[in-house]
Amino acid sequence: MLYLAKLLIIGSIMKFSASWYTQNKLFKHAATFLTFASLSFAAIAAPLDMSKIQFIGPLAEDMQLKPFQTPHGTAIINNLLPRLQASSESLSIFGKKQSWQPFDKINALTLGGLQALKFNIETTRFTQGTLTLKGIQQGQLFINGKLQKGDKNSYKLALSNTTHTVIIVAQQVANWYDVALDFAPKADIDKITLSTSQSKRLSAKQLFDAPIINQLSLAPNAKQYVTTTRTYNDVTQNQANTVTVLKDADDHTLYRFEAGQPSNIIWSPDNQFLVYLLNGELKQLNRKNLSIKTLAADLEGASGFTFYNDSSLLFSWSKSPESTDSLTKHYKGLQDRWSYARTTSQIYIFDTKSGLTKALSQGPLTHNLEDLNSSRGKILMSRSVVAMQASTHPETELVELDLKSSKLLSLGKFKTFDLAKYANKDIYVVAGPDFKNGTGRALPKTMLANNYDGQLYLLTNNGENVKALSKQFDPAIGQLEVLENGDALVKVTERDTQPLYLFDLSKQRFKKLSTGLDIVEKFSYSHDRNTEVLLSGTNASAPQQLKRLNISKNKTQLVWDSQPSAYANTRIPTLEEFNFKNKNGVEITGRVYIPSNLDKTKKYPALVYYYGGTSPVTRGFTGRYPFNLWAENGYVVYVVQPTGATGFGQKFSAQHVNAWGDYTADDIITGTRAFLKKYDFVDNKKVGNLGASYGGFMTMLLATKTDIFSASIAHAGISNLTSYWGEGWWGYLYSGEASKNSFPWNNSELYSQHSPVFHADKVTTPLLLLHGDSDTNVPVGESLTMYTALKLLNKDVELIEYKGADHQIFARDKRFNWWDTMLAYFDKKLKDEPQWWDSMYSND
Repeated sequence: MLYLAKLLIIGSIMKFSASWYTQNKLFKHAATFLTFASLSFAAIAAPLDMSKIQFIGPLAEDMQLKPFQTPHGTAIINNLLPRLQASSESLSIFGKKQSWQPFDKINALTLGGLQALKFNIETTRFTQGTLTLKGIQQGQLFINGKLQKGDKNSYKLALSNTTHTVIIVAQQVANWYDVALDFAPKADIDKITLSTSQSKRLSAKQLFDAPIINQLSLAPNAKQYVTTTRTYNDVTQNQANTVTVLKDADDHTLYRFEAGQPSNIIWSPDNQFLVYLLNGELKQLNRKNLSIKTLAADLEGASGFTFYNDSSLLFSWSKSPESTDSLTKHYKGLQDRWSYARTTSQIYIFDTKSGLTKALSQGPLTHNLEDLNSSRGKILMSRSVVAMQASTHPETELVELDLKSSKLLSLGKFKTFDLAKYANKDIYVVAGPDFKNGTGRALPKTMLANNYDGQLYLLTNNGENVKALSKQFDPAIGQLEVLENGDALVKVTERDTQPLYLFDLSKQRFKKLSTGLDIVEKFSYSHDRNTEVLLSGTNASAPQQLKRLNISKNKTQLVWDSQPSAYANTRIPTLEEFNFKNKNGVEITGRVYIPSNLDKTKKYPALVYYYGGTSPVTRGFTGRYPFNLWAENGYVVYVVQPTGATGFGQKFSAQHVNAWGDYTADDIITGTRAFLKKYDFVDNKKVGNLGASYGGFMTMLLATKTDIFSASIAHAGISNLTSYWGEGWWGYLYSGEASKNSFPWNNSELYSQHSPVFHADKVTTPLLLLHGDSDTNVPVGESLTMYTALKLLNKDVELIEYKGADHQIFARDKRFNWWDTMLAYFDKKLKDEPQWWDSMYSND
């Protein structure tokens, strides 16, 4: 009678229809159902739909000792949990198949073994409250795979705006009819919805923890390949889990490498051996019998191993000066601010048969190995002309060493230089447009070139002659590899993509390869006539894939896809292209991420992201700034590519020089207005903007120029061009392009009037400053300076420092906090939801 009374009372309050009860097979099941749904009064206004709970059990009903009754209970449950999370329909336990079923199917007072409950919690905002389990004497509550700590089965929850997967492992239950789940919200606005749908929103943990291939290498004959896969999880936290495997052409695993992550994986030209570094030792794996031999040890500072011939290896070996206990440091030059500036590196050759190593270069200057040509007995090296050069464009000398005669030939000294590779008897060079007295320039004489815009050249006649190969090719040249016939395989920046092109040396033309990827991340190629390429990459709306590309057919074959395992049933935002023409009639490209559940009859807040420096914001699926995640948190996200970026042609990138936001700010403001006009479901009073590094500078600068934005975030931004130029490790070098020929003494107006802090009194937009306190690129003082100015001006400004972080936030715990901080700030300012931000920072 007690359950019947409770059923009638709660049913009356919730105004459930009578038909709801009749859907249950047994009246006692309905009673159990609503008992399970007993809620605190504050939550009755938004009752939980408890039919959205799944049950599985009994698991190992003959279990004599429950996990909590053993000294290894935690490990037992932790090992079971991933299977419970992954199984959608059934699970095999000691040969017995158990299926997930609705909770109301429970028809016994007690059950043996273990049981588990599973459901999703959907939130539409940051939500707080207390979840209480009743009737479970021994159990664990997991949310998104993380064990929740509670007091007497009560758990205080703080849930971000996403889909949360809940698993309850019940070890001891006296009477399943007494089991109940209460949620007491902290405030009336805190509401949750239960769901058993397989569809879920994209999460931060997916983006960071999902498997990523971060190393790959294809055998010269394409018959085998090696990949290293990296994952993260709650157990190892900031420590990555890596697995390196050797596979055959049919993707069968042949060998799993020892513990640790092998690096510098290379293949012998005769296809017999695979050589790699592991824990300071150089090891050799026999590809036929999989036996391992240690070739050398004590290799601290050694890197860049590559086969010169079947039995010899070239590599770089660095040496740092002995540390001293001196109380002072006498700077020898501008580069001496770098912690590694006095470390020198030389080129060595190692004989795998005898173990003997021979030095090939020497002196106070570091020598970098560019390429080798064993048939001609020569290697290419680059080196600085002078150590510690006091120049915004230090000179690099390209030299060729004849290994037989030990003669060194200088091929030229260049103010702009990126890399060099042999092309039969000639040499490919990647450098800026100003290479060799401006050979690669495709600009009016009145414009200064942006030498971050990589161009391809061919040096002939021992460097005497040069030919520009990409003068009319808009993409910026990046990575370069040379095939056996002299053709070049190049990875380029083309607008906001990074595709692969083949440069045909004989026809002097570029051909785009069909990879099916927006961003090619890594690639490795075979050395036979029918060249194959193994490559990894992503699309803007699809996670990482591994593919094989046949160059002659220009077709790819999918090898591996992270989507099924890491992003199954995950809702991904819709992507739309959005371009406009700026005031000069130049097309400015962009893209818009639209939340998957967007209702166009409502108004939504928006975020505008940009970089503004010399690179475009590429179309990677994830990264430091997760556009897809922001969209799934209820923001329409507009990514704009303003004037000055590479990949759009030399004239477009050259406008970055000596501009410091001039064209960029106009493009961002104009683009935002055009975006708001087209997307009328965006609330034009709830638009945020953010950027990092140069983008952080742009955020600060925009705050002094416009009030179009309602809240702004600058990460590692530049507030004072002069202090950045003088204090950042690379500030003067970057300024060599961004402020070419301009210095504080000859162009003080550029350095002052383009510095946001000099216009801090014009700021009206709330601003959050984020910075790593160990940032060597843009020192934290840049944010401190702006913070000081805005505080003295009584402006709305916040400053968050990340301890021990450099220019980027890499560590998993800091990354999650960083992502949360940005969303919490925008939720506060653009959604009028301060709870998340207050929960993170109100007690600091």
